[in-house]
Amino acid sequence: MADSVRTLGFSFAGLVLAACAPAAEETAASPADANATVLPALVEAPEHEADRFVVLVGGTPIGSVDLTRTEAGFEIEYEFRNNGRGPTLSEVIEVDAAGFPTRWSIQGASTFGNQVDEMFAWTDTAAVWRDATGEGSATLDEPAYYVPQNASPYQLAIAGRILLADADRAIPALPGGELRLSELETLPVGEGETAGEVTAYALSGTSLNPTYFLMQENAFFGVISPGFAVLADGYEGDDEALRARAAEYGARRYEDIQSRTAHRYDGPVAVTNVHVFDPATESRGAASTVIFEGERVSAVLPGDEALPDGAVVIDGAGGTLLPGLFEMHAHLGESAAALGIAAGITSVRDMGNNNDVLDGLIENIESGRVAGPRVFRSGFIEGRSPFNSNNGILVGSEDEAVDAVRAYAERGGFHQIKVYNSMRPEWIPAAIAEARAHGLRVTGHVPAFTDADAMIAAGYDELTHINQLMLGWVLEEGEDTRTLLRLTALKRLPELDLDSPEVQATIQSMVDAEIAIDPTFAIHEALLLSRNGELTPGAVDYIDHMPASSQRQARSAWAAIETEDDDIAYRGAFEQVTAGLAELRARGIFMVPGTDMGGSFTYHRELELYQTIGMAPSEILAWASQGMADYLGAGDELGSITPGKYADFFLVPGDPTEDFKDIKTISMVVADGAVYFPSEIYPEFGIRPFVDAPDVTSPG
Repeated sequence: MADSVRTLGFSFAGLVLAACAPAAEETAASPADANATVLPALVEAPEHEADRFVVLVGGTPIGSVDLTRTEAGFEIEYEFRNNGRGPTLSEVIEVDAAGFPTRWSIQGASTFGNQVDEMFAWTDTAAVWRDATGEGSATLDEPAYYVPQNASPYQLAIAGRILLADADRAIPALPGGELRLSELETLPVGEGETAGEVTAYALSGTSLNPTYFLMQENAFFGVISPGFAVLADGYEGDDEALRARAAEYGARRYEDIQSRTAHRYDGPVAVTNVHVFDPATESRGAASTVIFEGERVSAVLPGDEALPDGAVVIDGAGGTLLPGLFEMHAHLGESAAALGIAAGITSVRDMGNNNDVLDGLIENIESGRVAGPRVFRSGFIEGRSPFNSNNGILVGSEDEAVDAVRAYAERGGFHQIKVYNSMRPEWIPAAIAEARAHGLRVTGHVPAFTDADAMIAAGYDELTHINQLMLGWVLEEGEDTRTLLRLTALKRLPELDLDSPEVQATIQSMVDAEIAIDPTFAIHEALLLSRNGELTPGAVDYIDHMPASSQRQARSAWAAIETEDDDIAYRGAFEQVTAGLAELRARGIFMVPGTDMGGSFTYHRELELYQTIGMAPSEILAWASQGMADYLGAGDELGSITPGKYADFFLVPGDPTEDFKDIKTISMVVADGAVYFPSEIYPEFGIRPFVDAPDVTSPG
């Protein structure tokens, strides 16, 4: 459906921003100065600042930021298209003498089509704004930086120049939080006549993670992340090196977090007074003690048995100890890796990534440098087109598709191939045959201009996303699902008869061929039920603990809900998705739980939703642990808390076999022998912890 959903939205309100208060003598500057006809030196961009910035994914240009300077500020056009979607935004910004925006208008559409009609105004000491969540206002005793919900990367230039002029580089943010700036290093860019230096900075304070951006003194140069960059026009050749630096900045940050939050103990560790969940019986046992040493479980003992000499004792206080969970639709990054661990996700199936970036992350996880789950990799193959994604390997012919399969097989470490939207349907059988020859499974989207029936007949082992299956029952011939149509056409689902011969024939073919499905249930809830100004249902239980930008995002629509009919149609579509999954379950079709949304809290919601199609909490817990370990061929090593298996498990104070919501309050996670307490991890991301850590007693 929407791989790496929102991770390439780059609205920059969804990213962490930082800004800094003006110097003391500038703090009292009047917002009325925004009407000045000449920009002050502080905010006037140097002559060498570009007026065009290129948006790149993995080195491929996909859009631009075009800048026009006006007497009062800036006018900006921002657009990119990756995987057939992306934002289209027009901005008009006015700034005051201290560089603070006093008027900000943003019009256009977000990545998935939600209308953007955002504004901010600051007069004297009063600030007012409007975004997708509604209207807000504040009375200010000192300047504050408004963080737009949707804006171009150039907002970092505006914030950055304010930050660089301030002594302590920290300032209040609107609608909430504090913006902070840290200088990282100086880097060379360009060559020959274009050679120069840029300074890398990290902005943080209102979201989960820092944003890394670049300045040439007072001039904006770009934004960098491991897979995505926005760079001054003409410097695209620096993309790979700069993205590598962003990956290293992230690794250093997570290495620091790991050094303070990963606890490794010499000798045995005894987790006492816990009720162990057994996936085989789908039940919670009597009070027990689980002992592990290093990365393996050594014993599960009755609660009254003596402990080994010299054991570190962790008091489970009568809680439930559960096997580590499997997130089966990840596009793993550092943040998702660390927050996944805190959520009890100790294994993930990566469903497509920048291969080099994921290589580096896995190396850092396996070396213990950063926290993260065990990774089962999928080899992503996409056809070249104006709408293609830019992950994995891009191909332009059947021969190239077969070569891509062979390349993944020869490289090793991949358990399956994933086919994507722009692959030509006629190439698929040959790619599947090559995968079979190398012992690889095949899963994926239904490519454009075909349907699930054809992919089942071609030999898919698994279908990805429930919409990819159901669209085949409502699309007209020739409609192009490489665009947002693969999401917006879901509005047609309420008219679908699930008992129709066409629907039942497809389901029967899945049964006959033993085809599994990766529904990504929670992302469909978010797409179809999120509304501007309303809290999306999936976030109800955790959103108050999250930083400001996450709270804002949870109250914004994804799709364009422009009329009452749209609202009714999308709500009806989710009801049909739910009914469709219930039918698949009733017919015995195997499902795998994954989010395509970064895991963590959304993975808990993914699992919770399966109760709506008749699954009991204990069934879900067994399915998401031992069931997925078996599905991936790792059931002898993972999936249950059993002597000899890896020590991958987590502790919750309550009993999720009775109330599944208890899974959302995790006090401890053990992954690969390291002990983590989410109460220590969450503050690193601006998240308020849900529960305290258990008591730990060291020998002596």
